[in-house]
Amino acid sequence: MAGKKKIIFVVNPISGTTRKSGICKLIENNLDKEYYDFSIVETQYSGHASEISREAKDRGVDVVVAVGGDGTINEVARSIVNSDTALGIIPCGSGNGLARHLMIPMDMHKALEVINKHTVHDLDYGIINGIPFFCTCGMGFDAFISMKFAESGKRGPVSYLENILREGLKYKPETYEIEDENGKTKYRAFLVSCANASQYGNNAYIAPQASMSDGLLDVIIMEPFDMIDAPQISIDMFNKTLDRNARIKTFRTRHILVHRQKEGYIHYDGDPVMAGADVDISVVNKGIKVIINPLADKAKRQPNMVQNAFSDFFNDISNMRTDIGRQGRHIHILNKILLKRLNNL
Repeated sequence: MAGKKKIIFVVNPISGTTRKSGICKLIENNLDKEYYDFSIVETQYSGHASEISREAKDRGVDVVVAVGGDGTINEVARSIVNSDTALGIIPCGSGNGLARHLMIPMDMHKALEVINKHTVHDLDYGIINGIPFFCTCGMGFDAFISMKFAESGKRGPVSYLENILREGLKYKPETYEIEDENGKTKYRAFLVSCANASQYGNNAYIAPQASMSDGLLDVIIMEPFDMIDAPQISIDMFNKTLDRNARIKTFRTRHILVHRQKEGYIHYDGDPVMAGADVDISVVNKGIKVIINPLADKAKRQPNMVQNAFSDFFNDISNMRTDIGRQGRHIHILNKILLKRLNNL
């Protein structure tokens, strides 16, 4: 055992839509046991992953691997920040935003190969109202949808997009006063998001140029838009061109204060929580060690089922624009087409 790296796998058995019944055998068969002394623990309740990870850090464990989705990763990661314990990721969630940003393979076997290579980098993380986040945080529509998604009890991208399409017709923009080192500015916005990594998950890029090693957060302000513009915003999000959309304002900063007119939901890595009118968001430069994919630059991103659904969806609507002139009827028809595509996946 002497000289081996100590590693613990924290498995969330109910995260996402991926079955994990064979994960223990997969780890035993494929982990480099000459390099690692390993153990596997399943979480039993909300917050258990944090407890396991904090105890592992205190015992000097070298790596804690989150086997789950972005929520599980957040629980593990926030318990080991600013320490010598590194985060590993085997993505098994419904969105897998952080793993996709880092180009960790979605295939469990290949993700374990990345763990075996043990390439550790110091990366940034964010803090919103004292809560660490590693991918994105925000308020407005995305926080509202995170809350609706949590309430629905159903996982997966289809459920997530159903909530977006249903609630997007009713959601009203809010006024935000944002303060950074350059002063205060007021915005009427659909959402305000801060990105440490580039995407929400499922290759939906809210901040295509975001980096986890620049010591900055990408702030995204989505201004009010006519629902007839929604298809183009969706296209831009999946094509990594959202930052070029006329309805999007972006800038980079180390710290912002956001003042809203009233309390409301915020989210951190997709988990919603009620917060006051004032929201404080900052970045910690190189505050967490993460096992990254050393071959990420050579890897090729593959479209997932949501992107394929959107591709078919927009091909369909391009052939029927002349038949849907009125805005109300237009958006309802678009929603109907997309939901049909998604439900057929």
